[in-house]
Amino acid sequence: MASLGVGDLGAFLREQRRQAQLSLRQLADAAGVSNPYLSQIERGLRRPSAEILQQLAKALRISAETLYVQAGFLDERVQEEADAAPGPGVREAVLADPGLTEPQKAALIQIYTSFRAETAATAATEPRGAADEAPTPGTPRGDERRHTGDAHAAHETHATHDDH
Repeated sequence: MASLGVGDLGAFLREQRRQAQLSLRQLADAAGVSNPYLSQIERGLRRPSAEILQQLAKALRISAETLYVQAGFLDERVQEEADAAPGPGVREAVLADPGLTEPQKAALIQIYTSFRAETAATAATEPRGAADEAPTPGTPRGDERRHTGDAHAAHETHATHDDH
C-alpha cells in the first residue's frame, strides 16, 4: 500500500501514544477504532477523518486542533495566530462550548482568525476614518430623512384639503 503523505501525522500519533504509555491496542480501544486501522494511520497508510482525529485526541488527552494541524486539516499558521490572537475569550469560549464538535470548533476558530486578519489588513490600507463615513445599516442618510419629512408634510397638506 502506498503512503498517502500522512507519515508525519502517523509518527506524531505514535509519539503521543508512547508518551501516554498506551499500547496500540489500548489507544485503538479508547478511540473506538480497530487495531489494524490505527496501525495503518501510524504507518502513514491511511488518512483519518476529522472525526477519527477527534476521537484519537480525546483518547490521548491532547488538543484535536493539534492533530488537525498535523493532518493538514487546519493551517498551522492560522492555528498559531488563533493561539496568539488578542481576541480575549473568543477562542476559549469556542473551545469550551460543549454544544460544538471538535471540527466545528476548529472551523469557527479558523474563520474568526481569518476575519481578524482580513480586518487588520483592511485597516492598514484604508485611510483613517474611512469606516466612519459609511452609514449604519437601517439608519437613513440625511437625504432619506429629508424625503420622509417631505412626504409627511405633503400628507398633512392633503389631509387639510380633504377637511374643506
